[in-house]
Amino acid sequence: MDGHRGYAAFTYSKASKVLTNGSNELLISAATAWEIMLKWGVGKLKLVGGPTAFLEEQLAENDIRVIPVEPAHVFRIEGLPAIHQDPFDRLLVAQAIEEDVPILTADAAVQRYPVKAIW
Repeated sequence: MDGHRGYAAFTYSKASKVLTNGSNELLISAATAWEIMLKWGVGKLKLVGGPTAFLEEQLAENDIRVIPVEPAHVFRIEGLPAIHQDPFDRLLVAQAIEEDVPILTADAAVQRYPVKAIW
C-alpha cells in the first residue's frame, strides 16, 4: 500500500470496498509503516495518539499482514524503469511484483508499472 494514500485508504476512499471486503487478504509493506513514521515526524501527517498507536490499531482491527522488506524486493528495483522518483513508491512496486500482489494506490506514476493497481 502506498504510504500517504495508505492513511487515506484506512480512513476514507474509493478503495474502502477493497479494504472492507472480508475475502481480501490485506497487506502493508514495512516501508509504508516507515514512511508513515517519517511523515508524522516532520509534521506532514497528523495522527491522534501517534503513528505507532494508529498502525498497531489498524493492523489488529483489519487483520493486516506486514510484508517485510526482503533483499529480493530491493534487488527488483534495479530492473524498474525510472517512471517514479520516490524511493518508497519504487520499493512498493518492486514488492508488488515480487510478491505477485496488487498495489493500492491512486498514484498515476505507480500505475504505469507492470503491477495491478487498485484505487
